[in-house]
Amino acid sequence: MLGIPVRGLIVIGVLGVAGVMFLVNGGKPIGSDKGSGICKITVTADILNVRSGPGDMQPIVSTMQRDAVADAQPRVESGYRMLSDRRWVSTQFVALTSDSTCT
Repeated sequence: MLGIPVRGLIVIGVLGVAGVMFLVNGGKPIGSDKGSGICKITVTADILNVRSGPGDMQPIVSTMQRDAVADAQPRVESGYRMLSDRRWVSTQFVALTSDSTCT
């Protein structure tokens, strides 16, 4: 077929479609916008215990001071929000920042 192997045409077609999808997505890989929303918390307690898991019985791994801001995940379990580093804080003593898009 015009001197170009069919296999070569398939490869060129797939690469072309992937390139168009990349450009349509604003130059980012498809699916890279997952979790791109901002999720940050502000500590409202004087001192907040940061735990290794979601629960009062989980070991305390560190503390945070009032008004400290931390990156968080949208995940909430048993009244605890997961921070971006996979540690947990009680939702009772934190508030989402004004620019957070997580709930």
